[in-house]
Amino acid sequence: MGCLPTHFRLPITIVFYEDRNFQGRSYECMSDCSDMSSYLSRCQSCRVESGCFMVYERPNFMGNQFFLRRGEYHDMQRMMSMGMMFDSIRSCRMIPFHRGQFRMRIYERENFSGQMSELMDDCDNIMDRYRMSDCMSSQVMDGHWLMYEQPHFRGRMMYLRPGEYRSFREMGMSGMRFMSMRRITDMC
Repeated sequence: MGCLPTHFRLPITIVFYEDRNFQGRSYECMSDCSDMSSYLSRCQSCRVESGCFMVYERPNFMGNQFFLRRGEYHDMQRMMSMGMMFDSIRSCRMIPFHRGQFRMRIYERENFSGQMSELMDDCDNIMDRYRMSDCMSSQVMDGHWLMYEQPHFRGRMMYLRPGEYRSFREMGMSGMRFMSMRRITDMC
């Protein structure tokens, strides 16, 4: 199924359920939600009816993150335990549709220092492409990006929207090295 033209797009919507297989109380969300605890005691499954979202293990968009596109997620705990320690979703962020170019600068060290490389497309391995051993800060000029701790878009991830990111360590990502980056282009 292809994407609908902009004027025919459905509102971006995700529905969270307390139990697996879409059981228990539910909460429908069409925007960012910094703390779902007032709506649900836990979240074990969800349906993304349209758009894309980042979900987080802690309130206020903190902790491990996971990217969700349109589809059904019957058992979030099982799915996310493959590489991440999630027991429930506590917050979510809607990823807005982006039309146009993608552009991001990555830096080897904090505060935009050390070797710098500019990306306009996906990079499956910064070591192979740019000879960078680490990425500790970034500036996103255009588009929305996912950064992964391992090459080839594997491991834990972090969502970056346009802005400056002076220190991934100070953002709570200490101990993580980002080795691959992907543009978020799937908005069907």
